[in-house]
Amino acid sequence: MHNSISNLYIGLMSGTSLDGVDGVLVELPDVAGAMRLLATAYQPFSPSFRQDAMALQQAGANEIEREALLANTLAEHYAVCVNELLRQAPQVQRQQVRAIGAHGQTIRHRPELGFTRQTNNPALLAELCDIDVIADLRSRDVAAGGQGAPLVPAFHRAVFGAEGETRVVLNIGGISNISILHADGNTSGFDTGPGNVLMDAWIAQHQGKSYDENGSWAALGQIDTGLLGSLCDEEFLRQCPPKSTGRDLFRPDWLMQKLADFSCVAAVNVQATLCAFTAVTLADAIYQHAPAANAVYVCGGGAYNARLMQELARQLQQRGCLASVASTQVLGVSPNHVEALAFAWLAQRFTLRLPGNLPEVTGAKGLRILGALYPA
Repeated sequence: MHNSISNLYIGLMSGTSLDGVDGVLVELPDVAGAMRLLATAYQPFSPSFRQDAMALQQAGANEIEREALLANTLAEHYAVCVNELLRQAPQVQRQQVRAIGAHGQTIRHRPELGFTRQTNNPALLAELCDIDVIADLRSRDVAAGGQGAPLVPAFHRAVFGAEGETRVVLNIGGISNISILHADGNTSGFDTGPGNVLMDAWIAQHQGKSYDENGSWAALGQIDTGLLGSLCDEEFLRQCPPKSTGRDLFRPDWLMQKLADFSCVAAVNVQATLCAFTAVTLADAIYQHAPAANAVYVCGGGAYNARLMQELARQLQQRGCLASVASTQVLGVSPNHVEALAFAWLAQRFTLRLPGNLPEVTGAKGLRILGALYPA
């Protein structure tokens, strides 16, 4: 019998960087009070899983079967992560966990066509873990006319908001999104463009590494202003929110098209320019929508890219934004755990039958309860 009054939730997130699964076991207050993080775990993806997931980003042969098999493998990865979380918290019994919030792996995001697709097999995950699973957390917002993304601003407001102070939370994963926690209590947010996705693809192509640790390769290069201007000449960047994007747009062949006129730019200088591109798009978004922000807090893998953080601070300074730039660690939450915590929080919202979206962020017709339940 599952404990119906437990406030223990698991959040699982595998993002557009396709590096692996971040998991958290957290005690969440029903209304007020602080959340209590009990365990964290990370389950890396194999190169073959990454390759299979990347291949599903675009149309291909036999893709229904390939997606179904990938979903099964993902559920198995998720289950390993869940078991590791429970192993780290021996005081917690499996049946005490109220629900798992499982985001799935985004393989297509086309809200303009009325769908977003996160591959997952939540039925298998419920079977493997014997815990309620809340999944498919974006499609209800899309059905209500929204973008289905970003979903984290509501959580950012709940956890990082401060009365009378405008704060910006940047989630720099494969794609970047911004949450503006306005001093008056309003919240806005949208996807700003690429985070690490192009930098990761470029260093993988030229150095066989999955990411540029600390931005150290980018730091060796020079920003090519012509290329930077070409990268910034992208219609998505000029669109007004609500808006969201993904690998559907910012993918290697998009970059190759942009590079066609810049074949003489050295690979290291391309990396430096890609790093600047992410920083510029983020700084532009802050300058346009939160110029008087007191502070900018960064989460996701980008928070660990020292070069990117420096470039972001420099770009903000150039625009006259006085906000300090720091990782969410200074607020007591590791940048690696913010998104997984958000999906644990969304699972709680579903369980309590409370809305999880912000229509002013996604453009949905109204507040909606997000997710679908797969009982243990």
